[in-house]
Amino acid sequence: MRRRPSAGVGAPHGPARVGVVSVGVFSGLGLAWWAATGLGLVKPIFLPSPGSVVTQLGKLSGDGTLWLDLRTSIYRISVGFLIASALAIPIGVLIGSFRTWEAAIEPLVDFIRYMPVVAFVPLSILWSGTGDAQKFLIIFIGTFFQQVLMIMDNVKRVPADFIGLGRTLGLPDRRILTRIVVPSALPGIWDTLRISLGWAWTWLVLAELVAATSGLGYRITVSQRYFQTNTIIGYILLLGVLGLITDQVMKALGKVLFRQEGHVQ
Repeated sequence: MRRRPSAGVGAPHGPARVGVVSVGVFSGLGLAWWAATGLGLVKPIFLPSPGSVVTQLGKLSGDGTLWLDLRTSIYRISVGFLIASALAIPIGVLIGSFRTWEAAIEPLVDFIRYMPVVAFVPLSILWSGTGDAQKFLIIFIGTFFQQVLMIMDNVKRVPADFIGLGRTLGLPDRRILTRIVVPSALPGIWDTLRISLGWAWTWLVLAELVAATSGLGYRITVSQRYFQTNTIIGYILLLGVLGLITDQVMKALGKVLFRQEGHVQ
């Protein structure tokens, strides 16, 4: 038997090798950052040193500012994302399963999703004020319409033979949806939620840049006014860490929940 190549397209990689490569990339970027600031190649106003960023985050953590911003942002993204997902899943399944509903809903959703989310920020303030409801609304607008179309595609990828088998067994449409279509599409739907959660972090920061009194995005805006670049960089890195953690958690859960579906990555 021919041995599979250890490198190249489709070559398998063990978790240990993936971990080593990932750590190596992050370490290399960190060393480059440290060297650029330590040798004075970049002024601190443009790019502060790693030590300065860590010190500033430690200061904000000590006085409770960091934890308040973190709790506020996590609360907002959790509620906004859950509302968008709870509505997008049934609508996506509906238009992915029935052509009539697809013709009625899909063009409208496709039309709205091309509208820039940033343009809705002033309107969202007029519609819902400057409280958390406005942040939920921005996250909803930024994720819901994309989710609907992606979930629709997940449903359409269910093999027609599966549905034909359900009809052969005499199952009504409701049971075909709940017993065949949704379970078959669920791994893809989970991947859609994982991807759209990354977008939700972006829209959260956008919502908090305007008319907010706390949160990660709000702190970035305040720091910009006072040229506190170390706070800006620190919060940006923190957002990246939070996004990476949530993505990896959902990826790990997907492998456990859909172990029989080998394609879940």
